[in-house]
Amino acid sequence: MKTVHKAEEIIKERYQIKRVIGQGGMGQVYLADDLRLTGRLCALKAVSYDENLPADVVQQTRKQFEREATVLARLDHPNLPKVSDFFSEGEKDYLVMDFVPGKDLRTLLNEKGKQGKFLPEREVLSWADQIADALSYLHGQEPSILHRDIKPSNIKLTPNEIIKLVDFGLVKILISGERTITVVQGHGSAYYTPLEQYGGDTGHTDPRSDIYSFGATIYHLLTNHPPKEARQRFLQPKNVKSMQEYNPAVSPRTDRAVRTAMKIHPDERFQTVEDFREALLGDWDPKRHPKAPMPAPDIKDFLNASSEEILAWVAILSLIISIVATMLR
Repeated sequence: MKTVHKAEEIIKERYQIKRVIGQGGMGQVYLADDLRLTGRLCALKAVSYDENLPADVVQQTRKQFEREATVLARLDHPNLPKVSDFFSEGEKDYLVMDFVPGKDLRTLLNEKGKQGKFLPEREVLSWADQIADALSYLHGQEPSILHRDIKPSNIKLTPNEIIKLVDFGLVKILISGERTITVVQGHGSAYYTPLEQYGGDTGHTDPRSDIYSFGATIYHLLTNHPPKEARQRFLQPKNVKSMQEYNPAVSPRTDRAVRTAMKIHPDERFQTVEDFREALLGDWDPKRHPKAPMPAPDIKDFLNASSEEILAWVAILSLIISIVATMLR
């Protein structure tokens, strides 16, 4: 039976538990005081193992945990929480990270939904730009690091408007050279999981798997509806709604980019996060021009636009022509 640490309990003579802030199939995440560094709060992830697993599997898994924790501790990026420590105590392994204040995007999404409103597209794209920064950094490591569990609840917005991509996903180990099983940190959520990631870890995953989950996350944020699961989309491709069917305010450019990111076959998606970012944002840079207008629509946007949008563009063009003609008289 998995034990839960109680408030005020001290782990490793350093981390004093305050409360549980997250829970999954393999353990808990606690908010803790770092007694060595007065005033510092941290997130302490405690990983437990199924008591029914063979002893050799548990041993391999704990070694895998140590290897991956070592890799995570070397990462340093403003959109990722810093891993400051990892250790084992008793039958548990622990990972210590910066505590990230603020609300996760699922909470912000639900708040808007209760008001019958949508998150502004400009704001979501600004967040997407920061998420792309984090993923480009992870995928650019040697070897590449995959998050494998991108979803609104794993993305936090700090009080100073910085996005943090938290809670790295699946950890895999190879058993007898035949197949892989997931034994640590839970599973990716079905709404955001690409088809190749189904069935445990038997499928091949690469950075394009994160791109699918990234696109599915943007879909949910802008429509207030989670996308259909990849298996349903594969079996019933005609029953997939575009983003604009839920939220007519979504631009054709964003809708088109997200649809490409969420293609069932990895070869049909964007091949890199930078390709996806370019399709979403073009020349618009939220860091340098936070209040600048969105990029002007290109001819593809026009061809994919709704009749109402085309009429609006024609009206604006007619007005401009009328003003110019008046000035030239």
